[in-house]
Amino acid sequence: MNRIRNIIENKKYIRCIKKNEKGEKNRIYCKHTLEHFVDTARIAYIISLEKGLNIDKEIIYASALLHDIGKWKQYESGIPHEIASSAIAKTILLECDFNSEEISLITEAIDNHRTKVENPFDLNGILALADKLSRNCFYCTVKGKCNWNDEKKNTSIYF
Repeated sequence: MNRIRNIIENKKYIRCIKKNEKGEKNRIYCKHTLEHFVDTARIAYIISLEKGLNIDKEIIYASALLHDIGKWKQYESGIPHEIASSAIAKTILLECDFNSEEISLITEAIDNHRTKVENPFDLNGILALADKLSRNCFYCTVKGKCNWNDEKKNTSIYF
């Protein structure tokens, strides 16, 4: 998992994490932090293992670690964060020795992580599901103020 370590240590990645933190300094809702990215990665990998999907662990982790990395651009310029994150991910993935096929697979999952899950048994589906399941809406102190509708909220712990 050297390439995953390379992502986490990548200077662009670290800058984006800090920009997300700055953009969400006063946010009362779920934040787009490294903790969220790692939670999403772990849940996605568990889903992949439980469903026997045979998706490469590095691909899952790279997708999850990068899926919201451009959230700060949404705050600054209104660009949807999945589009911003996908563009940023391409440059980081290239710097971390991912090949063009892997980059295409990862950025497609990032582009689609906010859409309705068409296939829960591919990278797109497990990233979208893991992203949702990583949110502890069932225990959130501000869930009544959240702009997510009840259908979108994660109302229980995933087993």
